[in-house]
Amino acid sequence: MPTAGPTDARAPGPLYSLVAWPPETLDTWLRRTQERLNVRAFGAPHLNLRAPFQTELTPAELVAAFRDILRGEEPFEVRVKGWKRLPHMIFLECERSPQLADLHARALSVGPSSRAPYDGASYTPHLTLALGVLPWAEACLWEQVQAIRPPLDRFTVNVLSLTREERGEVQEVHTFPLDGGTSLTPGELPSQEVEADLPEHR
Repeated sequence: MPTAGPTDARAPGPLYSLVAWPPETLDTWLRRTQERLNVRAFGAPHLNLRAPFQTELTPAELVAAFRDILRGEEPFEVRVKGWKRLPHMIFLECERSPQLADLHARALSVGPSSRAPYDGASYTPHLTLALGVLPWAEACLWEQVQAIRPPLDRFTVNVLSLTREERGEVQEVHTFPLDGGTSLTPGELPSQEVEADLPEHR
């Protein structure tokens, strides 16, 4: 009787992201707008420096790699351009400034790791309002958001965070101050609460 060959029974690895958290004013406004429109995004409002990726690097190795590419990095400003619509998705598009484009390119250099088709030349920094919008609801939702204006049109990013998503849960692995080598002062922390570094799992 024939037998099956060896198979890889390992579960898919976690998805990592390097993100910037919006300030509390914008974070709260996005959450309340989602509630009012009865829409959802994935996790807390955030701006990806690169699309979620998988890697064989350990959490400690990832932290070391990102710390290396972010060493000496200064805070940067993000300008909110306005609403943009893609199939099943509505988001606030942000300007792809030279510093943000450079940070994205450097974030992509960390690996080996997977890469999404909308990384690289297609990278569009954004804050997602709605994901998984049903086709019959897209036009109506898009019409509603045209009359909605965010409470600010720019914000400064002082901290980036490495996050990990596994089994539907997003955890903060490590935070990286963008202070050019100096310490953060009180009041400069992002709106997202910073969790302790996760233990390394092998």
